[in-house]
Amino acid sequence: MLQSPWRPCAQPGDTLTLPPPQWLSLLLLLLLPGPLPVAGMEAAAFPHLGESSQPPPRACPPRCSCPRVDTVDCDGLDLRVFPDNITRAAQHLSLQNNQLQELPYNELSRLSGLRTLNLHNNLISSEGLPDEAFESLTQLQHIYVAHNKLSVAPQFLPRSLRVADLAANQVIEIFPLTFGEKPALRSVYLHNNQLSNAGLPPDAFRGSEAIATLSLSNNRLSYLPPSLPPSLERLHLQNNLISKVPRGALSRQTQLRELYLQHNQLTDSGLDATTFSKLHSLEYLDLSHNQLTTVPAGLPRTLAILHLGRNRIQQVEAARLHGARGLRYLLLQHNQLGSSGLPAGALRPLRGLHTLHLYGNGLDRVPPALPRRLRALVLPHNHVAALGARDLAATPGLTELNLAYNRLASARVHHRAFRRLRALRSLDLAGNQLTRLPMGLPTGLRTLQLQRNQLRMLEPEPLAGLDQLRELSLAHNRLRVGDIGPGTWHELQALQMLDLSHNELSFVPPDLPEALEELHLEGNRIGHVGPEAFLSTPRLRALFLRANRLHMTSITAEAFLGLPNLRVVDTAGNPEQVLIRLPPTTPRGPRAGGP
Repeated sequence: MLQSPWRPCAQPGDTLTLPPPQWLSLLLLLLLPGPLPVAGMEAAAFPHLGESSQPPPRACPPRCSCPRVDTVDCDGLDLRVFPDNITRAAQHLSLQNNQLQELPYNELSRLSGLRTLNLHNNLISSEGLPDEAFESLTQLQHIYVAHNKLSVAPQFLPRSLRVADLAANQVIEIFPLTFGEKPALRSVYLHNNQLSNAGLPPDAFRGSEAIATLSLSNNRLSYLPPSLPPSLERLHLQNNLISKVPRGALSRQTQLRELYLQHNQLTDSGLDATTFSKLHSLEYLDLSHNQLTTVPAGLPRTLAILHLGRNRIQQVEAARLHGARGLRYLLLQHNQLGSSGLPAGALRPLRGLHTLHLYGNGLDRVPPALPRRLRALVLPHNHVAALGARDLAATPGLTELNLAYNRLASARVHHRAFRRLRALRSLDLAGNQLTRLPMGLPTGLRTLQLQRNQLRMLEPEPLAGLDQLRELSLAHNRLRVGDIGPGTWHELQALQMLDLSHNELSFVPPDLPEALEELHLEGNRIGHVGPEAFLSTPRLRALFLRANRLHMTSITAEAFLGLPNLRVVDTAGNPEQVLIRLPPTTPRGPRAGGP
């Protein structure tokens, strides 16, 4: 079946964006079969045929574009009146991005062959849309009336409809035949309106058994609407006032794969053990930004992603997760989980859990008995004050560990805390109270974040063996050049980004890693850059010296010799504008450093 050239590009809940006019004609040529007729083609090739052999001129409204006999594009012409002279053969009509306030019935009724009608972003009100406006459009498949001024939905839309977009209006009411009795209807977009439950009749979707996507987000619904289509695969109800899911409201939606209920007013009493139990295809459930105090019961086995962030959950019970054994991602950030919020065994049913987000809670230790196959543990902004030798032993497959902004002190991080984490690639310990680098770091690390601690020294031993480390952040500490021991950088053979900004360095540290490409030294006390400063870093591409103590001639002319790849030198925010001489192999000559 012929597809519409104008299709919604946004996700439900977002502002709808349609293809820009500059490549609309090309898109039409790709989507619609047949060669493009060119006016005068025969006369040019066969001049002896004369005028009688030329095709008759094709009617097209003034200023509009008609790349095909069945396509009329009047996009963005500031039209205030529905154009006349539209060919009866039109199947695709775009009037988006104009200032139309009404649709004349007599003009629409002529266009009985329309399959696509695009009225996106006009000023059409319900008063300007006659009840019988679409009565004659018996072949219409796609209608886009988003971003207009409708207060009620059209009472009647054609039975042939496949996609209906009425998003971003002021709709307070729809009618039984707006979307009902449409056997081909697949997608309905009603987000960003003013619909309450009173404006949504119980039989709103009766006879429309093919609807797969329904977006009702950003409305005023107070409970989950009953009699939703059983064919649904994606249901968007976020940003409403929903406090309750009536019993049985989701009992027929066995094909539903994505359910969005975030930013509502759901409480524990608004759900029961049967609310989600019949959703045998459900993979994504978003209940974040509600008022739940416990994990909902009756979660289906098919669930892969469960988002419970920004609720009031104080404890996770294993019994509530027993049915969701296929869960891969569990998001519990910004709840009220305290020291007993995740007791041992609480997550034991989730044997395949890949990612666990717990940031912004009140946990004072790494939860015990985590699933063995866990790959990402995200625990920043908690109260973890210690890491024991076996705290992470149960998760040897971790590739990402984030313990940023906790209360870790060097004396309470066991030297064998990371011993089992041979697969670890990213470790974030920023924002703690560390005074020295942890010992026993996994040798496979690619990224190590240690900014905003209290580091006063760097020694070679903790960095030994980290020959795969590519990014190291030591910003916002208390490091001086004399605190960096000889050979500290020796084994960091793969290091490409080093951040030493906002420390107490008085000059560029010597013997930096050869592979280094990006060096951050802003916010230090550097007053001079000598000719030997970057001899060990021939691959340097970007250097940041902002907000130091540099003057115009503080950087010697020879400092950047041997750096053919250097493209960025940032010296803004110093006492004087600094004269920069990039390597002669670059196309740039002398210039002053700046932002």
